[in-house]
Formats: sequence, C-alpha cells, structure tokens
Amino acid sequence: MTYDMVIATLRPLLAAEVRAELPTAADGTDEARDLEQTVWLRLLERLGTQGPPPDPAAWLTATVRSEARRRRSTTRHELPYATEPAADTAESDPEQRILARERTRALHAAVRRLPGRCPRLIGALLSPHDLTYREIAGELGMSQGSLGPERSRCLGCLRRIMASEVALTARRGKG
Repeated sequence: MTYDMVIATLRPLLAAEVRAELPTAADGTDEARDLEQTVWLRLLERLGTQGPPPDPAAWLTATVRSEARRRRSTTRHELPYATEPAADTAESDPEQRILARERTRALHAAVRRLPGRCPRLIGALLSPHDLTYREIAGELGMSQGSLGPERSRCLGCLRRIMASEVALTARRGKG
C-alpha cells in the first residue's frame, strides 16, 4: 500500500474523528482544519522516524483525541491581555492618539539623553523595521554577545530617567 493510498483511506476517517472531537466546529472551520493539519503533521513525523503505524486507523483515532485534548488544555490557560486597549479603539479615539503620541515623544526625548551608545542601541530596538540582534550588532559595530548586557544597562538608565521625570511632574502637580 503506497502513502497516497494510506492518505486517501485515512482522509474520511480523520474528518469523522475531528467532527467527533470538535462537535461545535463545522467542517472547514479554522479549528477543525488546524486539528486535521496537526494530525497529518504527526503522521508525516512518524513516517519519517518510525514508518507507518501497524494499525493506521487506531493510531489516527488516538492522535486526534490526544491533539484535541492538548488544544483544549492550552486554550484554557490562554488569556487575552486585559491591560491593552483594542487597536481600533486607540486609533479612533483622538484623546488616545494624542496620549500615545505624547508617550512616544517623551520616550524618544529620554532616549536621546542616554549616555554612550545607548541612544543608538535603544533607537535600533525601537525601530519600526524590527531589526534582529545580529542586524543591530552589525549596525552598532559590536558583538552580538555583548548586545544583551548593553541593552540591560541602557534600559536601566532609561528607567531611571523616566522615573525621575514622572517624579518631577508629580511634584509640580501636573500628574
């Protein structure tokens, strides 16, 4: 029996097992397709390391149940961030846009006051181009291994600057 024949034989069984494990998910939903793809991936991994299972139908049933159980467990532990405003709310609310711009301006002003290489390092980390550590290290002419400790030192300096500005503003009564 070729792999194509095994796949053709298992496809309807896989769809039925997924429907049994995810009764609320209709065929073709993202959740059902994700589970099917995960099971196919597990089969390919097994074929590459151990060969075909002795009883493909039993293996498929057990794998679908195992993966569905793992997904339910993971989903229970995942929680959305409660502190972040929804993107569309922040973009549509003029007050939120102004406050965000003011926070960004204050951050960049504090970054410019950092000592040594810190302004360039933090500027690269804040870059909208989402540079990798390797790219940042090359741009700054430093080793990638020293980037982490340098970043920590610079962030500590930035925290102290930002904390002192908040304290000054609070003492003036502008809080």
